[in-house]
Amino acid sequence: MKYLLLLLLLSPLSFANKQPINGFGYYYKVPEHAAINDSTQFKIAFDVADGAKKGEQNNAMNSLARFINMHVAHGIKPENIKLALVIHGGASVDVLSNDEYKKRFNVDNKNASLIKQLLANNTQVFVCGQSATHFKVTPKQLIQGVTMSLSAMTAHAQLQQQGYTLNPF
Repeated sequence: MKYLLLLLLLSPLSFANKQPINGFGYYYKVPEHAAINDSTQFKIAFDVADGAKKGEQNNAMNSLARFINMHVAHGIKPENIKLALVIHGGASVDVLSNDEYKKRFNVDNKNASLIKQLLANNTQVFVCGQSATHFKVTPKQLIQGVTMSLSAMTAHAQLQQQGYTLNPF
């Protein structure tokens, strides 16, 4: 939390422009960087297995918002950014609807707003059916728009066949 506050204090210009993902995805402006052609097309899958502490934001999921916001701020058209989020392991409960999350953990799902904004910004969200079944998560309990895949491995294989690369972070 203190690092987020430090980031907010040190980088007020990063938040001056309206960003596609509001309240998430903070980044630093980099005035001198290798050029990115403004017609660049991104198709990237992100893998998240570690769940957040109950009632807290999953920072690994926030990486997608950062990717979108920083690239749009540096000249990439939002429609040229197509991301996929593949959730498995303990993170499977982080994509529960707020009502379901609150029933289980007695706190709001801090990831719900982020997931909804990602879905509205060319991001597909998949949850591993194997992990979901282990954690007793059903498709009806997920945030609307999140897709249950047979497995995270299946989702990644299908995304690769569609031209998505895997982000190593």
